[in-house]
Amino acid sequence: MDKIKDTRSFMRITHRYLGYFLAGIMAVYAVSGVLLVYRDTDFLKKEKKYEKTFAKNLSEKELGKEIKIKNFEVEKTEGNILKFKQGTYNSVTGEAKYSKKELPFVLDKMTKLHKAQSKDTLSPLNTFFGVSLFFFVISSFWMFNPKTKIFKRGMIFTVAGLIVSIILLLI
Repeated sequence: MDKIKDTRSFMRITHRYLGYFLAGIMAVYAVSGVLLVYRDTDFLKKEKKYEKTFAKNLSEKELGKEIKIKNFEVEKTEGNILKFKQGTYNSVTGEAKYSKKELPFVLDKMTKLHKAQSKDTLSPLNTFFGVSLFFFVISSFWMFNPKTKIFKRGMIFTVAGLIVSIILLLI
């Protein structure tokens, strides 16, 4: 019985203080997650104008990669000037003038949390956060005595959450 009490006490205390520690991180992830839902819109984005010189004689595909515009497409070519929805590119001089709609600096950096790869500097934070959230899932089952009504009701909500998630993933 002491071992069960020790495990329950450890889980509850760790859950509590890890929760306080992660509150700020979760706030940032929550905001950036909502922003990513609307990344296909201009929500909170502002137009920024660029004048850059790239390599000369870039192909349409190479130019799109350089200026980092999704679904980049040259609409027409007039002499040495390639015209696209966001601007122009002079294939002889390499000069490009274009505009892009971007999130403000801080919000843009926040959204990169969700896009980090193992090679990025943010990957340890993402891994720590993911493991911590998984600990939250597991440790939450030690918050209440399994014989109580509140625990049994909590299990019903847990199963419902799993089912809704799986259904939404499959749709």
